Amino acid sequence: MFEKEIPKHQRMLESELERTISWLKTEQIPSEDYVKTLNVVERLNDMMEKEKPSSVSKETMLTVAANLLGIILIIKHENVNVITSKALGFVFRLR
Repeated sequence: MFEKEIPKHQRMLESELERTISWLKTEQIPSEDYVKTLNVVERLNDMMEKEKPSSVSKETMLTVAANLLGIILIIKHENVNVITSKALGFVFRLR
């Protein structure tokens, strides 16, 4: 349902990698072409690894969780003790 669209350059790398690996299956192992092609496969793998998007760091997740907890605490406090919403100014803002 919410599949990410794979970028064109990523699809091209994957198809080239598949084509190269299938060609390797037809070659004899001790040949020079096999070694050269194997180096190309390693380089393609490295390129694909570099292209992957980085995941969210633990520090960012911790910051978001702390901000949400602070907002919830402020809202709960304002429900019990009616004060103005100036308390939201204490929440850390993204830069």
